[in-house]
Amino acid sequence: MGSSFWAHWAWPTATAIIGFVFAGLLLFQYVKRRKEHQLAWFVGFLLYAIAAAMEAYSEYTGAWDHTVYRVYIVIAASLVGFLGLGTVYLIARKKLWGHLFLAYTLLIMTLFFYGVFTTELIVKELVAGVTVSGKPLGESGTFPRLYSMFVTIPGSFLLLGGSLLSIFRFARRAEYRYRVWANVLIAAGTIVIAGVGSMARSGRADGLYPAEMIGATLLLLGFLKAGSLKKGAAAIREKRVSEKETTTR
Repeated sequence: MGSSFWAHWAWPTATAIIGFVFAGLLLFQYVKRRKEHQLAWFVGFLLYAIAAAMEAYSEYTGAWDHTVYRVYIVIAASLVGFLGLGTVYLIARKKLWGHLFLAYTLLIMTLFFYGVFTTELIVKELVAGVTVSGKPLGESGTFPRLYSMFVTIPGSFLLLGGSLLSIFRFARRAEYRYRVWANVLIAAGTIVIAGVGSMARSGRADGLYPAEMIGATLLLLGFLKAGSLKKGAAAIREKRVSEKETTTR
């Protein structure tokens, strides 16, 4: 089977489906609760799904359209920034920090878009299954390719750090143990996506698409399991009522 099996269009197609489902669930949550972190995560996973759909199309046709690639390479990096932004809005006590990181992410996206649309692509590197490494933009660390690290690194750090912080906080309360395991899944998904993304940028793209699908699945399961704090709060109320009834007997 070889690399052709791991680069088959079915892998990113599955990832895109998972991403669109996840984005829809997050949008539903936002409409219902109006929380900034839900909107940020919705944007992040919508970009994730769109990027995966672009990968699937490139593999299915066996080629990359130049304009599609330019858009793809920017949103594939920027989506991590929005996932990290959601974490900032969730854990920061002041919304100002989230607003500042949002402004920073949009600024980097704008500069990145300007760079990729004003730079001549290296056509020989523009082949399906390989272009996820960013090589058509030039050597690693050169303009405009270097802009990707300014969103992927802080975004991954915030998403992973937020998950680890939540694990620490909720581990001390048995009623919120379900949130611990939810954040374990989120942390694992973040590590998978960040890890394979780094490998792809270094030119090692084998297994990227299946890993993206696994990472998206872990994140989806984690967010679904996390639900809301109402479940834990209800368990605490029930425990208090039970203890009160016991002491009054």
